[in-house]
This record gives sequence, structure tokens and C-alpha cells, in this order.
Amino acid sequence: MGRQRKRVVTGEADPPPTRKDEKPATLQRKERKKKLDIGKIFINISIGLCIFSLIWFFYALYMRSSLAKRVVTLHHSPPVLDANSTSAAVSPERFWGSYRPQVYFGMKTRSPRSVVTGMMWMRQFSEVDVNLRHTCEQGDRLQGYGWLMHDGLSFGVQEIHDSDFTLTTEFVKRLGGEHGGDWTWRITAKQHSSAPHAPVISLMFYAAADTQGSLEAHVEERNRLGSITGFSEELGNFKITFRKPVAGESSSAKYASYNYLQTMSPGLEKLTGIVRNSLNRRFVYSPPSGEKRQYIAVDTYKPQHQPKPADPRKESDFVLHQVTVQTPFQIEVLFESGSFRDRPNQLSAAAMTEELEKRKATFNAKFEKTFGLQAKGLGQAQVKFSKAALSNMLGGMGYFYGQSVVQSVYNEYPLLYPEGALFTAVPSRSFFPRGFLWDEGFHQLLLSKWDPQVTREATAHWLDLVNMEGWIPREQILGDEARSKVPAEFVVQRNENANPPTLFLALQKLVEQLQANPDAESSRPTLPFLRRLYPRLQTWFEWYNTTQTGPLPNSYRWRGRDKDTNLFLNPKTLTSGLDDYPRASHPSAEERHVDLHCWMALASGIMASVARLLGEPHQGYELTHRTLSDNALLDELHWSNQLRSFSDYGNHTQAVSLQQEKVYVPPGQPRHQFPVARLVRSVRRAPKPQFVNALGYISLFPFLLHVLTPDSPKLEHIFRDMRDADKLWTPYGLRSLSRADPLYMKRNTEHDAPYWRGPIWININYLAVRALHHYGNTEGPYQEKAATLYQELRTNIMNNVYRQYAETGYIWEQYNDSTGSGQGSHPFTGWSALTVLIMAEQY
Repeated sequence: MGRQRKRVVTGEADPPPTRKDEKPATLQRKERKKKLDIGKIFINISIGLCIFSLIWFFYALYMRSSLAKRVVTLHHSPPVLDANSTSAAVSPERFWGSYRPQVYFGMKTRSPRSVVTGMMWMRQFSEVDVNLRHTCEQGDRLQGYGWLMHDGLSFGVQEIHDSDFTLTTEFVKRLGGEHGGDWTWRITAKQHSSAPHAPVISLMFYAAADTQGSLEAHVEERNRLGSITGFSEELGNFKITFRKPVAGESSSAKYASYNYLQTMSPGLEKLTGIVRNSLNRRFVYSPPSGEKRQYIAVDTYKPQHQPKPADPRKESDFVLHQVTVQTPFQIEVLFESGSFRDRPNQLSAAAMTEELEKRKATFNAKFEKTFGLQAKGLGQAQVKFSKAALSNMLGGMGYFYGQSVVQSVYNEYPLLYPEGALFTAVPSRSFFPRGFLWDEGFHQLLLSKWDPQVTREATAHWLDLVNMEGWIPREQILGDEARSKVPAEFVVQRNENANPPTLFLALQKLVEQLQANPDAESSRPTLPFLRRLYPRLQTWFEWYNTTQTGPLPNSYRWRGRDKDTNLFLNPKTLTSGLDDYPRASHPSAEERHVDLHCWMALASGIMASVARLLGEPHQGYELTHRTLSDNALLDELHWSNQLRSFSDYGNHTQAVSLQQEKVYVPPGQPRHQFPVARLVRSVRRAPKPQFVNALGYISLFPFLLHVLTPDSPKLEHIFRDMRDADKLWTPYGLRSLSRADPLYMKRNTEHDAPYWRGPIWININYLAVRALHHYGNTEGPYQEKAATLYQELRTNIMNNVYRQYAETGYIWEQYNDSTGSGQGSHPFTGWSALTVLIMAEQY
């Protein structure tokens, strides 16, 4: 029998043998739980991130949408002007006016959808088939046109010199009733003494509704339009009467042929085209003595059919009266308001002449009282020129209504700005018949002397266009009629772009007038005006002070420089107002612009003055003004020891030129298919951060805006450079860029002629004369030198501008620095009219 094994009985079974790499079960469970917890954490984190991302995404969308709307959201404060401030009920004396500066002669009301009136003309039997004149065009090559007298309120006298005849257009207004009263036009035509034959002229008078109101033609004697009756919300019932032509001042009737046109217009910008397309030569001019000849006229019986507009509500009544008559002759057109029930007589013939003479006498007396030119010993011809310069600025006031086209970085496409009105002077009736922000400040320097109310209203209109960010579109293109005159690339306004805040100059004058004579009738409205303006003024100033800052504390940089550096000799800075003036050759965020620094010094000082006047906190503005006016800071940021003048700073090289682009022509390609070679920029030496050593207008800004203290040694350098004929001095005024500069009179592209690279500009010369007058009357080591330069420069400017006007019939945009000849757009009775203040020595 075998041996029996011993059995050991326990409460648990023996655990199976384990491998060295195997973990106990409890540890495994713990690790599985730990992994599960980590997984949950990752899942929760992922969910949280997804939720956060979605929230951030929708928040970003909301913020982008909100930011995108800011550019078209107007300022939150109450408008400076009430909605009906320009109505006939509130401002009857300014309701009607020559507020259509873009046409040779026309009137409208200061209302958004005004009935407009105007005049066209053409010479019959001329070598040019159809020489229709309507909108002011330099291509018409008139020998001169413009207002000789215009008070901005009640009357105006204009002369238009065509090839062999002169048209004198006169108007007089008379208040009465509830809709702005009556007015009468008188047009006198006289042939030039050099004309071989008495010209036969067709005058065309018209009225056009602008989407509201109605017009009805009343025809007499088969085809003579005797009158137009109409109705609109702003005008009520009215009547326009066309009197027959007479021989000059006498009452003897002249033979005339008549035609008329009654149709619909899809827009005011289409009026010239409608008339041109309606002309027909089937009519016969047959005076009692003389041969019968076919002439060109609007076809009464077959008015041009206009294509239906996309929006039929935009179609408006358009009625035109054509009278064809041989010079000399005189015609009157009467507008009579239906609510003027107690008019003493018709404003025509002798009554019109009497009223006109009264207004002329009042104008002449006020002009001498305001400017005192005769008392200064100026001759009658120079005084007449000065009256024309002022009158052209007053006659160049326009009332525009519409929407700007704007864009910000948050908008993929341009947006329409809110509808708004703008009462503003325009730089040039022919070339720039719209509002420009930095021009307007200069305009109002002159107009504030003549009529402070015009300055208050114009400034209010501009500031009522400020958005919630504090930005004002620098170029105002309001309405289809204004937009039709603007190249497409200039229509869209971008909200990062500024313009010099010259309206502060006009505000400074209003404040000075108020402080000098607070009880004067012309000054009393200024204080309540400033109180309403102030919230918008604050936001506008802060916009400059935050969006246009430079790379260093208390430095400033213009935004909006041209970015395609390959095509420009020097990329333009349109936002500075000085367009192609040489800045840093390679635009960068490191630039510092001395002119903007000085504008901000000026603006902060005027903000402090306005705040003190209103009892508002002013210490912050005063601190900013003291800081920016610190001459040591100015030297540190902008004084170039190499050039010994004030300069911009940036990434710059002078070794640039325009070169013919090299293009590859594949072998065998026909010559007519060769790529067009352009002029492109060649950079011969790499740019580096440095002062932009260009001597010119920019270098003068610390002097121009009185930032330099009267004892500043920098004045010695400035006066030396100004008086140097090889640099800035000419017998006609200060040139814009030194003759020694490498970019002097250099084209910026093959199609872009020099603009601010040598020619003489009157606005900067005005500032220079004004500054010399300031330093010449302030005690300091350079007082005598400033006074001497003042007399010389003042004489040169006023003599040359007057001489060019006498020779050419125009005041010009700029003047040639070698000959003094007027050049650029004309007439330019925007800031070039500041010559009147130079002659009057009123700064």
C-alpha cells in the first residue's frame, strides 16, 4: 500500500502563481478607474473648449457685426442743428440761394428734395455743332466766369465770358409769405466788341423736381412757354414766369424764337443729357430783317423718351423754356411764392433794378467796413478783385443731401452712411464742386469775417456728420448729382483716414470774436452754438488723439498712405492734405509726421479755450497742449541736425527713381501684342529709419501754427530757408518744396504730375503770412526779421494773385513757382480767396 499524502485544509484556496510582470487585480481596477477619470476630464475639457469656442465664435461674430456697424452709426449726442433749421419757417432769409455751385447759374432751397432751377445756353450758327453749357466745366474754355458781387443772402451779380459774348446773371430775393418769398433773375447778353457779327444765343431756363413736387407747363402763342406752376411740400404753390426778351435796359421787345420741353427726369445728374438728346435742327429762325436759318432747339412735340428707371419713384417733372435771340438783349425770370399774398409789386423791370442797386450799395459799404481795403490805399481794380474773390466763395456755398459710401476694416464691402445734409463752401465749381474737410476750415477763416452765422452753420453741418467713433468722412460726395463728378476710386471713404482738423482755425476765430465783443449781434449766438457742438467736438478730437498716434509717446502719424510702393516715386499721403509731398519712401508704422503733431498742438489749445468758455473741465486739454507745444519735445521728435530743419521721421531712402519696367517678350510674339511697359520705382539703396530730409511746407509747420516760442533759435533757420531763392522763396509766394530737393517737380508716376512738389499754394502761404505777422508783433530776437519778411511775402502774394486774375479772368488752385502763372483747376475760389484776408491784414 502506498503512502497517503498529507492534505492541508485552509479557509481559502491558494492563489495561483503570478508572473513577475503581472499586477494585482485591485491595482488594475484602480488604474482603470484612474484612466476613466482622466478620460472624463479630457472629455469635459474638450466639451468646455467647444462651448467656449462656440461662445467666442458667436461673440466674435457679434463684436465684428457691432464694430462693422460703428462706421455708419452717427454720434449719440443731439445734433447741433435742429432737423428744420434750414427750413423757410426757421431761416427764411437763407432758404433760397445759389446753392448749386456745380452749374453756371441756378438756384435751389436748403431742403433735401428741393425743386431746382437753372440755366443752360448755346450759341447758334457756330462752327461747333452743339456747344451746350450747363455744368461748370474747364473743357468749355470760357474766358472767365464768376460772381462779381454776392452777399450770401439776398443778391448776386455774375459775369460769364464766352467766346464772343458776355452773359451777366443777376438775382434778387425778396422775403414774404411762409415759403421763403420771391426771387427774380435777370440775364443780360452783350456781344464783345471784337465779334464780327452779333451772336444769336439760345438761353434755356428750367425747373426740375427732385423726386417730390409737381410742375405744370403753361404754353402761350403756340410754342412759347409763358410760365410754370408747381407745388412742393417746402414751397407750397408757386409760379415761375418767363418774360419776353427786351433790348438791353430799354423796354423795346426783341424778335425771338421759342421752344419748350416737358418730360420726366430720372435724376438731376441727367438733365444735361436729356436736353442734349432732345435737340433737333428742324426749326427755323426767321427775324423780320435777315435770312432764315435752321437752328437747334429742344423738340417740343417729340420730347426725348427716357428709359424707365429701376425705381419709378425717382422720376421727376422737368420743364424747360428755350428762347433764341440775337444779342444784345435782356430777359427776366420771376419766381413768385403762392403764400406771399401782400407783395407790393412784381419784382421786375424798374422795381428789380431799384432793389438790385440798394443791395449793391449795402454790399459795398459792408465790404469796406469789414476789410477796409480802400482805407489801406488799395486801388479800385484791386478792391473789385477782392469783392469778386469773397463773392465767389459765398456764391460757391452749396447745399447737398445724400449718403456717403464708407468702409472700415470690419466691413467686407462698402456701406452707405446715414442720409445727411451739408451746407458748405466748395474749393472749385468746375473741378471740386463738393465738400472737403480740410478745405472748409480755410474757407471759414474768410467767411467768419463776413458773416459768422455762415461759419456756425457750415461747421455745425460738418460736425453733425461725425459718427460714434468720432470720424468724419473727409470728402463729402452727397447725392447722385455730386457723385457724377467724382472718379470711382475716390468715392469710398475709409474710417481710419483723417484730414487736417482745420475747422479748429474757424472755431478759434469765432471764440476770439465772442471774447472781443460778447454783446455784438453777430457774436451772441456763438456761445449756445459751442455748447451744442461741444460733445461732438470732444469725440472728434479724441478720434485724432487715439487713431492717429505715432510710435513714440506724443508723436503722430497719418494713416492712409498709398501702399503700392512699386508704382509711386514716393507713396502719397492724401489724408494729410498735401497729397504727393515727400514723406518716408517706404511707409511703415514707425513714421512720425511733424505737420500732424502741430495740428494736434493747435487743436488741443482751442479745445482748452472752448472748454474754459463753457465752464467744462479743461485741464486735460491744457496739459496736452503744453506737452505738444514743448519745443524740446518737438526738437527731439522732429528736428533734423543734418538738414537743420523740422522733418518727418520714417523708413526712408532718397535713392529712388522711376525706371522703365523690364518685360519679357516671348520669341515670335507680334509687336502689337507686346506687354505694355510701365514706369516703376527703382530703389538703389535700401531704406533705413531716419529723418526725411525734404525741405518745404512740412518743415514750416511748427512756425506756421505758432508752436515755436518767439525766442526759439529754430526761427532763425526757418527764416533763412524761407528767404532763400534756391530753396522756398519766389517773387510770387513760397514754393511747396525746395528747388534743391531731389523730388522737386518730379512726377510721382508716369501719369501723375507733381502737385505739392514746387508749386505755390495760397492756403499755406496765408498761414506763413499770418505767422510772420504774429512773430513780427511779438517781442523776441527775431521780431524785426519776421516783420521784414511779412511785408515782402504779403506784397508778393497779393500782387501775383491779382495779376493772374486780371490777365486770365480766374483765381487759380496753385501758381507756378518760376513764372507766377496760375495753374491747376480754375476758378479756385476756395482757399485761394484767402488773398482777401492777406490784403486786409486780418489774421
